[in-house]
Amino acid sequence: MTTKYNNVYINETAIVTGPYEKKGPLHSYFDKGYDDLYCDSKTFEQAESKLIIDAVDILLEKINKTRFDIDLHISGDLLNQIVASNLASSTLEIPYLGLYNACATSVEGIIIGANMIEARQIKNCICTVSSHNNAAEKQFRYPVEYGGPKPKTTTFTTTGGAACFLSYNKSGIKLESSTIGIVKDLGIKDAYNMGAVMAPAAADTIYRHLKDLKREVNYYDVILTGDLGKYGKKILKEYMLKEYNIDLKNYNDTATMIYDLDNQPVYAGGSGPACAPLVTYGYIFNQMCKKKIKRVLLVATGALHSTSTVNQKLSIPSIAHAISLEVIE
Repeated sequence: MTTKYNNVYINETAIVTGPYEKKGPLHSYFDKGYDDLYCDSKTFEQAESKLIIDAVDILLEKINKTRFDIDLHISGDLLNQIVASNLASSTLEIPYLGLYNACATSVEGIIIGANMIEARQIKNCICTVSSHNNAAEKQFRYPVEYGGPKPKTTTFTTTGGAACFLSYNKSGIKLESSTIGIVKDLGIKDAYNMGAVMAPAAADTIYRHLKDLKREVNYYDVILTGDLGKYGKKILKEYMLKEYNIDLKNYNDTATMIYDLDNQPVYAGGSGPACAPLVTYGYIFNQMCKKKIKRVLLVATGALHSTSTVNQKLSIPSIAHAISLEVIE
């Protein structure tokens, strides 16, 4: 399902990261970075919640508003019962919608907020997502202290909190349209190969977005996915060419941008709900504000599995949602 918007804008963003991201190639585009994974907290789960709170605090300062000026907070994460978002929202005390769409949650939240703003149900909202490397590893795989070996297709969960402010005030980046994805399942069961799992969903959403709006792929200066990683990125390009005869020349994946893949121990690149927005709200928005990039299609991808389904040897379904971002002329 593809929807066009008349008056929805991402007015401002805020980004808080962990130590690996702070040492990555895009660190200069982030607002704040912690030197350790505890982020001045007692547990990794509390640290992830703090990343959200910090990002919201920075965002409110940037837009010169208080939490009482915000109509709605939309948030999600990877932890059981989206506990990081729940804990953060109990501190923020803003009307709250909690979401789960795995690593596609950031774009899902923006679509929900944009639809409510376009319908004039709310004036504004803050959309946040978070992920934390050690919290996610402990839940989905094994505590990192075990030192278990992983295949090269593994992606490395980003540690970060990302927030954006949406309203109908004409400033920042225009949200031009969105496409809600279809769940795809090609029977892949390897939880260490998320790129292969999610690439078909990304391909389907990109194809339907272009078809619905009758656009060619070169309409966009950049098409971004998050978070397929080094191997999923290659799979997507090959899949798009074979299935849809679309050559993704103007394409990149945020998972391969957030880290230095040659010098940081991050396997195939980044992952997690925070991966795509950390790159987009930082580096990409900076380039758009300078008008070096004017049209971006952001496609956030998510693997919809749990520890239970993986242990039961079930295949892993995936989802991808897309938003079209444009510079205000």
